[in-house]
Parts: sequence; structure tokens; C-alpha cells
Amino acid sequence: MNKRQTRIFAIASTAIASLIFLVLTVDSHRQFPTLTNADKITDAVVRGQNVWHRNNCINCHTILGEGAYYAPDLTKITQHRGAPYLTAFLKNPSQFYDEQTHRRLMPNQNLSDQEIEDLIAFMDWVSKVDNQGWPPRPILVTGSSIPGTDLSLAQQRAGGDTATGQPPAARPVTTANDPIALGEALFRSAVPTCAACHSTAPGVNLAGPTLANIASNAEKTLASPDYKGKAKTVEEFIRESIMEPSAYLHPGPMYSANGVSFMPTTYGKDLTPEQIDQLVAYLASFK
Repeated sequence: MNKRQTRIFAIASTAIASLIFLVLTVDSHRQFPTLTNADKITDAVVRGQNVWHRNNCINCHTILGEGAYYAPDLTKITQHRGAPYLTAFLKNPSQFYDEQTHRRLMPNQNLSDQEIEDLIAFMDWVSKVDNQGWPPRPILVTGSSIPGTDLSLAQQRAGGDTATGQPPAARPVTTANDPIALGEALFRSAVPTCAACHSTAPGVNLAGPTLANIASNAEKTLASPDYKGKAKTVEEFIRESIMEPSAYLHPGPMYSANGVSFMPTTYGKDLTPEQIDQLVAYLASFK
């Protein structure tokens, strides 16, 4: 091309690119009310946003991909934790995590009950914004350096080899009629996601206690005079814990408040009896 043709090409390309950018921008603004559920922005949501900004939460936390990375991403926090847990946490974070043990310290902002309620309303609105799947995985409120934390079910049960990715004498755990395999899939996909609050690695307590050795721990609980539930067997205890989380409260202030467990009570309604059976089979396999 000669200089004149080159100039025309550059101008035309710039004009076309600018037009496309303008169209996409207008289209994005057209969709914002739907994508952000603008009709769900209540007075409480607005007040909660003010609490978020006033206390500089974004200096440590991230929402919708914006903010700092010192503390967990909170985009979906209300779906992963629930209002009872968040309320207790915001009232006294030191009950849950401390600087000496977890090498982090969530400051107590001394929020009023109304401010906490409004902040949770704001975060709940944020969690329902159509953000194309961000964040890509449930947050973990603590990490683990324990070998095998990220192993599969079979590896965790049988002492797997992280190099080969296979446990000794491994059997397939993806068969459609294998209740343990189906239970593992539910553990990682049910809503709310069980894996967002519970680890299956020994010693790794997240928002909920670790479920490693849950079968043997259940036997000890059933034999304890402190247990007042109705379960008689390990399987019944696990089922009761899923269906009626407050029937037995795991020791520790970070798991319950005022006699009520922070664990959601919706699994009995949202999962079928068969799915509950599969979850029980999976969890009971951790001896």
C-alpha cells in the first residue's frame, strides 16, 4: 500500500474499532440493571455499602475482583457462610481466628447490630450479581501445609501417592452406582458447597470442623454423656448432622451461637433422600 492507502486504512480501522467499543459499552450499560439486580438494591444494601467503605474493608478484602489480597475474596461470602455465621464473626472475630495461630488478625470494627445486618445485606446483594462465575472456587478461610490436603477421596482414605496421583490398590470411584463417589461429588457441588466450610484433611478446620476421622469421632460423641441427639449409629449421627445441625453442637465458639449451629438447615429440603444417603456413605468412609 502507498502512503495514502495506509492512512485511509489506519483511519478506517480506528473508526471501526471505536464504533465496536462504543456499541459494546452501550450494550453493557443496557444490561447492568439486570446483571446487578438493581431492583434489589434496598436501603439496607446502600447502608451496608457505606459500612463497607467507612471501615475500609477493601484494604484487605476483594469483591468482584477489586480490592486487596491480604484477606479472602468476599464476593460469594454470604452463600458460603450464611448470615448467622457472619453475624457472630463480625461481633467478635477473635473467637474464630487469631494472629498467633493463623498469622492474621481480623480487627474488631465494633459494629452495631444494625451495621452488621446492613453489611450482610450489602454482601448478599454482591453475591447475587451476575459476575460470570467469579470467584472461580469457594474461598478457604485458612490454608494447610499438611501433605495430602488436596488429594482425592481415594487417596485420602488409602494413603495416596501424590507423584502418581493414585492410591495403593486404587479402585475407580467414579462409577455411576457408587454411593461414595456420588457422595463425594455432592460434597463438592451441593449448594451451599460442603467443601467451602469443611475440610477432609486432618487438623484443617475451616468455617466448620474438619471431617477427617468423622466416623471414629462420631462413635466417641455417641458414647459421650454430652450427646443428647437421637442417633444410635455413626450413619444416623452423620445424617442427623446434615438434616438437623443443631442436634449436636461441635465444641468451639466458631461453630455455633446461642445453641444454634452456623451450618445451613436447608440440605434436608434441597437434597433428595437418596442424595442424603450418598453424602452419609461418603462421610462415613472417613474412619
